[in-house]
Amino acid sequence: MTDFFFKPGTQMSRTIYAFVWIAGSLFYSADASAADSTAASPISWSGLVDVYYSKNFNSPSTRTNQLRNFDIYENQFAFNLAKLTVQEQAQPVGFRVDLAFGPTNDIVQGVAPYGPNTFSTLSLLEQAYLEAVLPFGSGLTVDVGKFVTLMGNEAIETNANWNYSRSLLFAYAIPYYHEGVRMTYSFASNFTASLHIVNSWNTVIDNNKSKSVGLSLTYAPTPTTTLVVNGMSGFEQPTRAEYGKKDIAELIVTRQAVENLTLAADANYGQERVAGFLNIWKGIALYGKYTLNPKSDVALRGEAYYDPSGYTTGAAFPKATFKEVTLTYEYDPFADLILRGEFRDDFANGPTFISASSGIPSRTSQPTLLIGAIATF
Repeated sequence: MTDFFFKPGTQMSRTIYAFVWIAGSLFYSADASAADSTAASPISWSGLVDVYYSKNFNSPSTRTNQLRNFDIYENQFAFNLAKLTVQEQAQPVGFRVDLAFGPTNDIVQGVAPYGPNTFSTLSLLEQAYLEAVLPFGSGLTVDVGKFVTLMGNEAIETNANWNYSRSLLFAYAIPYYHEGVRMTYSFASNFTASLHIVNSWNTVIDNNKSKSVGLSLTYAPTPTTTLVVNGMSGFEQPTRAEYGKKDIAELIVTRQAVENLTLAADANYGQERVAGFLNIWKGIALYGKYTLNPKSDVALRGEAYYDPSGYTTGAAFPKATFKEVTLTYEYDPFADLILRGEFRDDFANGPTFISASSGIPSRTSQPTLLIGAIATF
């Protein structure tokens, strides 16, 4: 096993050496900057480590949670994600590289056993792109490379969300990442547009000659309300002539109702025609977050997701409908440590969840309890 990881010339050894070199360079830069505070480095770095323990009250024989994408392990301590971000702000040219490790990144990249993709050095890059601010009007920002999707109200990183687990919409309705070009322009202080021209969904190599196009519009009519309209369309199947396009549209509304209470809603509709049959999926998620004090808050999420043909979830029963309610309590004992306790219950209108006595889905509900910890730096 040692020879596999550290034998010179192997893919894994090159990856590990590259990571160590980057980390060493960053620590060296940080020490040099501390020694001379007047010479600030243009390169910044940050990261996180995310772990959790999940208990599924169905006690599934597979020891995994169904309908989940990241908090998948049941009745065991589990490592979720470790991430290191290196970034230089574009003045006028910069870059960003996000190195990610762990089951969460494997799921995002579709690496076995979570998907068909084989391991490659690109699998460790959650994002890697060059950025330039062109002198056009207020400044046109152009990113070229691999970057996370424009879709969704939630993020891959747990600390960027109100709840620990991800919504059904995040898990099944939208892509994770793309490779291509995105252009962002602020028409006003409260209105920004972003155009994406990418190869495909969740892959860096296109499987046909067509590109997918995405558009994101962000508008803040008041200081307490933000509206986001997202859309993406393109041919995603290998043979363009035989298959239809894949389209998705989304509306996200966020509003600070009162000083300590923030509300949000995420609704989307997707469709793809395959071999003449139109598959659709759609859903809505409602969020609320109340700040109890500077160190703690509570968040509630409820959603419904409709996947009638089982196209995104793989459901084997007709008119598949899924719902979930999630209650999350967060406590931050230190500035760089987040602790979360979460109760979630998933529901379905057909056999979806596995019991203790069988590996075949037989139950229609799945209550779980989770404790998670995220350290940031």
